[in-house]
Amino acid sequence: MAPSVSGTEEVRVSALTPLKLVGLVCVFLALCLDAGAVLSPAWVTADDQYYLSMWTSCWKPVSSAEWSCNSTLATGWQIATLALLLGGAALTLLSFLVALISLCSGSRSRCYEPVAVMLFSAVVLQVCSLVLFPIKFIETVSLRVYHEFNWGYGLAWGSTIFSFGGAILYCLNPKNYEDYY
Repeated sequence: MAPSVSGTEEVRVSALTPLKLVGLVCVFLALCLDAGAVLSPAWVTADDQYYLSMWTSCWKPVSSAEWSCNSTLATGWQIATLALLLGGAALTLLSFLVALISLCSGSRSRCYEPVAVMLFSAVVLQVCSLVLFPIKFIETVSLRVYHEFNWGYGLAWGSTIFSFGGAILYCLNPKNYEDYY
């Protein structure tokens, strides 16, 4: 004989949802892009005569074949840009580790809010650095040739966007979306 079924059904909602897994992937991609941006030799380039990274600034006179390079850690705005970018990367790394450890240990739902807060904080730091960089660059460096913000700067924006996406995904409450799983 079949067991009797009561009028209420037990609904189990796992704290781990595809949204959280996609959020974890977004945070991992943000970390990879952060590493690429910080190590990139090309934040600003100018017609094979100038390039600027987070660490060095190099230029080559038109009549010369030799590059002259200086450290970028001599000016305050470049140090501030690097510090804000590295601070955001550190928060992104910490949030990735917390999310990964909580995923492996089974204490998932308790850690979603701190991960989201850390990611939003990382986004704020990185946006500040990415807005500060072109403003101060244009204000202080006078190039007489065409220059452009290159792929290193773009990687930093990509990292910021993925961090923001991960933060939003970690804010979503899986109980509101149980019909999708």
